[in-house]
Amino acid sequence: MRIDIVTLFPAMFTGPFDESIVSRASRAGIVEIHIHNLRNWTSDRHRTVDDKPFGGGAGMVLKAEPLFKAVEAVKELPGAPVSVTQGISPAAAHVVLLTPQGERLEQRIVSELAQQERLILVCGHYEGVDERFREHGVDREVSIGDYVLSGGELPAMALVDAMVRLLPGALGSAESALDESHTDGLLEYPHYTRPAEFRGWRVPDVLISGHHGEVERWRREQAIDRTRRRRPDLLKKAAATITGDSPENSEG
Repeated sequence: MRIDIVTLFPAMFTGPFDESIVSRASRAGIVEIHIHNLRNWTSDRHRTVDDKPFGGGAGMVLKAEPLFKAVEAVKELPGAPVSVTQGISPAAAHVVLLTPQGERLEQRIVSELAQQERLILVCGHYEGVDERFREHGVDREVSIGDYVLSGGELPAMALVDAMVRLLPGALGSAESALDESHTDGLLEYPHYTRPAEFRGWRVPDVLISGHHGEVERWRREQAIDRTRRRRPDLLKKAAATITGDSPENSEG
């Protein structure tokens, strides 16, 4: 998978992508991440990327011209090839704009984007981007929550981290990505490790019983109960996966 990120602040990505799972996946060739400075596609002496909004108002708006130039140039860069009926050709790049107006990021969206061979992430800034770029230069808009950040860089980092975890070989165990909160619509069950007793608090007996069926049943019940108590809104989405339990007949 190749991920290109168009940003006004390339240095912000240096630390986060040089550590942990993203770094290991990059070194292993599982993912390629390339950072591009939007100012490289400006044509004036001051490398201007923004201007005042038509109609007046506070703030500045990212100009359409450098945004289109940047995305079009990045699309022409070599990426992972894919097989097509006529042989081998570069994978088409899917353009994602990180913006507070986008659809709220959830595991389903992460999984869908992780299936793409190539992604171009565009980090929004200021009051936003010229609407013509939003309408004609973007395939999808994503927000990481109902709040406003200074720009799309932190959301881009969050999205990349979430996607890379799902790529084959990125995690030590292929099951790790399948057994986490939100993967099946529920929050994850409680975890314990050694020692079996700490400060008088004991691990639930079922987890050290050796009965795998009972362990799985306990974990499922705990996941449902924890989701009901902490995120009851998620039960509506997860109801189809919960046998004999639904939001309509659940208590409290």
